[in-house]
Amino acid sequence: MKIALLCRNPQLYSHRRLIEAAKTRGHEIDTVNHLRCTIDIASHRPKIHYHGKVLGKYDAVIPRIGASVTFFGAAVVRQFEMMRVYCVNESVAISRSRDKLRSLQLLSRKGIGLPVTVFAHKTSNADDIIRLAGGAPVVIKLLEGTQGIGVVLGETPKAAASIIEAFGGVNTNILVQEYVAEAKGEDIRCIVIGDKVVASMIRRGKEGDFRSNLHRGGSAKAIRVTPQERSTAIAAAKVMGLNVCGVDMLRSNHGPVVMEVNSSPGLEGVETATGVDVAGKIIEFIEKNAQPGKTKTRGIG
Repeated sequence: MKIALLCRNPQLYSHRRLIEAAKTRGHEIDTVNHLRCTIDIASHRPKIHYHGKVLGKYDAVIPRIGASVTFFGAAVVRQFEMMRVYCVNESVAISRSRDKLRSLQLLSRKGIGLPVTVFAHKTSNADDIIRLAGGAPVVIKLLEGTQGIGVVLGETPKAAASIIEAFGGVNTNILVQEYVAEAKGEDIRCIVIGDKVVASMIRRGKEGDFRSNLHRGGSAKAIRVTPQERSTAIAAAKVMGLNVCGVDMLRSNHGPVVMEVNSSPGLEGVETATGVDVAGKIIEFIEKNAQPGKTKTRGIG
């Protein structure tokens, strides 16, 4: 099988592992920088040009699209779909999951557990926003933030209101969410491939930081999730229409609540913590599912 790995930096751990796993299983895999692709839309036969040449035929594509280039990256994935190439995660699912507000609305519509979340255009009524989110402390998030960047804890009503008004002053979209104190600074990441949770870990933020992201200095260890947590992760992936993703959840007093569904989850933390060959399982999934013209989207909206 010939596979294209869409990524900007093939030296990242996740990408090196996917390349290694594909080659170990006897496949040919090329790295393609999606930002260097030119999409030939006008042609009756859709093509992608890369470094001045028409890109060759592939059996499958693994999109690893950075959050900052979601729009163009999704367009490249969509072009592969038009060329009838199997994409592990489809363009509409990637775009859907990257829009934090849209993804939360879709998860809510399907009854997935979520923290109380408030979104408003006018931030001068900060007190009302905080009240609707359940009162301070609240978590304030930039819609465009990733890896814990742009996530701030408003510990008191006054501090939270000041942060909300400051973000509003620079015309930035934010979400305000309840602070799930019982999670104690920990969250769970489940890696979902197809209809299975193949690996799961619990992450804890570094001392004094409520954010548990490993990029922010947090730590992780393997965990056995509950049946409810497992079913929530699988359901969240299905709503987004993602075949491969990371689902981040908190353990609240009323069950698991989903914080985010990540279409390009990092592999280093979860493989190190659990010892599971996640990269190999992704390649195995491709082997079972990459069929000509198989581009049906599973999600909604």
